[in-house]
Amino acid sequence: MVTKITPEQLFQKLQAEENVLLLDVRAEEKYKDFHIEDTNVHSVNIPKTEIFKLTEEREAVVPALPTDQEIVVTCTTGNSASKCATILAEKGLDVIVLDGGINAWKDYLEKE
Repeated sequence: MVTKITPEQLFQKLQAEENVLLLDVRAEEKYKDFHIEDTNVHSVNIPKTEIFKLTEEREAVVPALPTDQEIVVTCTTGNSASKCATILAEKGLDVIVLDGGINAWKDYLEKE
């Protein structure tokens, strides 16, 4: 099971000026419409379809992601992010999932 981070915990990391690597696995169009931005966020968009296709022969996407840094994986609701995080964890990456995804992040920001 992959570890999760709540929107509040992610917000606190950003408030503390921690650098966050965010992997958004939604389709490029959705990513362009809205993604989490902050001076301390390095956001990368790799659609879930690319991650689902990862095999031994097709690891081009993995070298683009560091193995020595925690990666926060997100999607619209968190379901696809969890599946992608499991695949990436099996490849040796340090991953954590934004619980509830972008929808939960937007809801949290509206309350702040």
